Amino acid sequence: MPHAHHDLKVYGGIKLFVGSGSPDLGKKISEYLNQPVSECEVIEFPNENLFVKLNGSVRGQDVYVVQTTSSPVHRNLMELLITIQTLRLDSAARITAVVPYLCYGRSDKKDQPRVPITARLIADMLEVAGADRYMTLDPHAGQVQGFFSIPGDVLTASHLMIEHINQNLRPHMQDPVVVSVDLGFAKKGRNYAADMDMPIAFIEKRRQGNDARAEALTLIGNVDGHDVIIVDDEVDTGGSIAQAVNVVKENGARDVYLAFVHPILSRNGAERLAALPIKQIITTDSAPLTQEKTKLLQDKLTVISIAPLLGEVIKRAHEGRSVGEMFNE
Repeated sequence: MPHAHHDLKVYGGIKLFVGSGSPDLGKKISEYLNQPVSECEVIEFPNENLFVKLNGSVRGQDVYVVQTTSSPVHRNLMELLITIQTLRLDSAARITAVVPYLCYGRSDKKDQPRVPITARLIADMLEVAGADRYMTLDPHAGQVQGFFSIPGDVLTASHLMIEHINQNLRPHMQDPVVVSVDLGFAKKGRNYAADMDMPIAFIEKRRQGNDARAEALTLIGNVDGHDVIIVDDEVDTGGSIAQAVNVVKENGARDVYLAFVHPILSRNGAERLAALPIKQIITTDSAPLTQEKTKLLQDKLTVISIAPLLGEVIKRAHEGRSVGEMFNE
């Protein structure tokens, strides 16, 4: 006989909590669900320890905690873990961690001696804190799903970006080509190209050491005289994407567009993108952009909200309906 905790019938209504890392996204999800954000207090003591107090009971409820783990990474992560544990101790029936951007996604394997697999550690921490399920968007590596023992919805924002490109940009493009920013993204890049019925090219690059820098080497494919859409899952410091833009331009590309899901843009990433000879940047609100970064990128920037996607998945998860149906799967 299954444990009553996992019987859908015991779940009450939806309770939506929003962490300090995703205030705007959480508000949009709340509007989509027509569900108020449940209040809780998050206090940071002078010693940087965090304290979370719920302002109402969640006993027997179906709880969703929206919190991205972009900068400040460790504060956002600890706030998420402490909130989940608080909900567990208040007897929530089911807790789902909704993490639009999952930190440490690049640390997914031992690719050299004496290094950690931190993405696995993050999965373990979420489970130990008390999460019953998780949702995330476009993880850097697909195998991250295998690090979780709890069920989850691993979503992609690619169809939102493809829809935007097809409707708003495609009519003005000349013989567009999709370019994968590196060979690691080749399979996902091919999906973009197939869904938009465009040819694809790849940039071959090699990382140098353990720092974030990488060296782009060669272009595989033809972009001469074509408009180019460079695709990636996330942009951090912007080094790889800047090299990609330079490589396609050197190979005769016309207008260059960037499309990536997670706008991390740490250090001088926004400044680097602003200086590039590009036509437009298409990204999402999985990680919040500061006013300074938004101002730097100005008219080049289009941010597509993932709130309707996450809101619909939350709704279906609560009602016990298929998520795959949304994507004809």
